Amino acid sequence: MSAALAAARSSGTPAEPMIDVTGLVKVYGGNGDDAGAGVVRAVDGIDFHVDRGEFFGFLGPNGSGKTTTIKILTTLLRPTGGTVRVGGLDVVRDPREVRKMLGYAGQSIGVDGDLTGRENLRLIGHLYHLPGSVVRDRVEELLEVLQLTEAADRPAGTYSGGMRRRLDLGSGLVHHPPLLFLDEPTTGLDPQTRNAVWEYLRALHRTERMTIFLTTQYMEEADQLCQRLAIMDHGRIVAAGSPPELKAGIGADLITIRLPQDEGFEASRARALALAQGVPDVSGVVEFDQGVTMRAGHGGATLVEVLRRLEADRIRVNEVAVAPPTLDQVFLQHTGREMRVEEVRPTSSGPWARHRRD
Repeated sequence: MSAALAAARSSGTPAEPMIDVTGLVKVYGGNGDDAGAGVVRAVDGIDFHVDRGEFFGFLGPNGSGKTTTIKILTTLLRPTGGTVRVGGLDVVRDPREVRKMLGYAGQSIGVDGDLTGRENLRLIGHLYHLPGSVVRDRVEELLEVLQLTEAADRPAGTYSGGMRRRLDLGSGLVHHPPLLFLDEPTTGLDPQTRNAVWEYLRALHRTERMTIFLTTQYMEEADQLCQRLAIMDHGRIVAAGSPPELKAGIGADLITIRLPQDEGFEASRARALALAQGVPDVSGVVEFDQGVTMRAGHGGATLVEVLRRLEADRIRVNEVAVAPPTLDQVFLQHTGREMRVEEVRPTSSGPWARHRRD
């Protein structure tokens, strides 16, 4: 813990957030303003913060501006407007110093298969210009924590997928970063390996006391790991809070109606939307790409009435579901879209080449 942070805590003064974003704007095309053909306002004046030591989740569908925001936070893009401070430093004025504070692990594994596990970690330490003795100690510490000591002198190309994932996480930790970015770190892993990575991340957060900034396509992952979340859509933050707060904010059961994906889908969805809005006890009716979803205080009884009205209007239904709120439903309610695994595409490897443009 830094002396300044310790002093702030002992004095009762709130510590400065690890990430502090105010009025952030990013415009692509034109002259950096909102006018002209081909101008895209990818990030539209967002505000959020991440406390020091917090496990924070950042969610959004493709095209939401999420990845653009992350690129700005990691100094890979310059903002058009607003201010972004990381560890108290401005990302525009002090990008080099900001980068020294960051660790990064993404969905594409960036280890060198020809090098051993130990050599991969040593290479990262030397790239950060750490003293040789520090690199040696840190590498041995990480190999033990990552449970890779026995395989440390084998080429990483012989590792299993879970071992390579753990080694990749270790590559982002060699320099003891106070802030770790995890960009969909468990994409493509089997459930057993994913759960093992979750356990490791919980232990890492607890023992290293670092701030972790997670983006994920798995709502369960965000629910399990994150203390607080922000959901972004169309360049804006549309919801923020802890997972229990976001689910409680819906305040009712969620009814989801999926319709046949035929040429009459758009008309059927519009009629279903109008019918649902007229049902007593229904609120928050939202269209999504497969039908409509709505909130209901008494989900089972309300569902029966919704289906009766749809049948009377001869609207065919493929699937219905009623359930208490989950993060999946929170995401759907705020974005009108479902988070799908297939939205995520493989990207090039390398510690700073694994970003996608939203």
